[in-house]
Amino acid sequence: MGHGHGHGHGHAHGHAGGRHRWRLWLSFVLTAAFFVVELVYGLVSGSLALLSDAGHMAGDVLALGVALVATKIATRPDLTGRRTYGSYRAEVFASGFAVLVMLGTAAYIVVEALGRIGERAEVEAGPMLVVGVLGLAVNLVALVLLRAGAAESLNVRGAYLEVLADAAGSVGVIAAGVLVASTGQALFDTVIALAIAVFVVVRAVALGRQVLAVLGQHAPEDVDVAALTRDLADVEGVREVHDLHVWTLTSGMHVVTAHLVTGEGADGHAVLDRARDLLRDGYAIPHATLQVEPSDHRGCEEVGW
Repeated sequence: MGHGHGHGHGHAHGHAGGRHRWRLWLSFVLTAAFFVVELVYGLVSGSLALLSDAGHMAGDVLALGVALVATKIATRPDLTGRRTYGSYRAEVFASGFAVLVMLGTAAYIVVEALGRIGERAEVEAGPMLVVGVLGLAVNLVALVLLRAGAAESLNVRGAYLEVLADAAGSVGVIAAGVLVASTGQALFDTVIALAIAVFVVVRAVALGRQVLAVLGQHAPEDVDVAALTRDLADVEGVREVHDLHVWTLTSGMHVVTAHLVTGEGADGHAVLDRARDLLRDGYAIPHATLQVEPSDHRGCEEVGW
């Protein structure tokens, strides 16, 4: 009976993000500084659109911070001996916190918007336009900084997509400012604020589903478990596949464990190599733990779950 691991390039994920760490840092500083500006001007001007976009930008700050943390801890050695998978899951927990912040911000904006119905709200269009344009400029600078790393690192790519979505929110703030300035109707500010809040909720729910899927150890969406099982069963020397599990440790890092039952006279080492190559090259899963069993082995039948 054989047991083997396919490790491949287990630290490439952290290393790729590390090469672009300075881009993440600069984008984080720019976004965090402007978040404070937008929040203050949103409170001063009374613009819900600015406040909702500030909440949206808070999500970007968290996303960038999570990406920075992930690139740091991905290669950090565990000195306790108890974190056998390292600290990769910190990214997932931080993403879950970001979901809660985004949902809380959206709820606040909706409550404020509903409270303004039937009341005459005073909204200063000037600050809205100025902050909206500055916010869009900050987003564009961050997009340029992050674009180079988005193709190499999933962490950087996630931050890039967050900033891209926030650029759309800045466009909404500018549109609200133009409409309020040209019509004098503060209702446009409320309507666009609600639209941004809905957009934030949609993004938060989508991210929340991904977080729950990872924490629940669901099979990754981009992996067809049935096809994976068939392909492993078709490996030369393999007669049967059982106890196959595939899950995501953190974004871009999938893990597989499986028992491979071999035919009489099969070379266990060759079976391990072929199965490992299949997982790495065909499914982009470099980390696999595979147990090779002869067909007359019955130990697995004693496992109760």
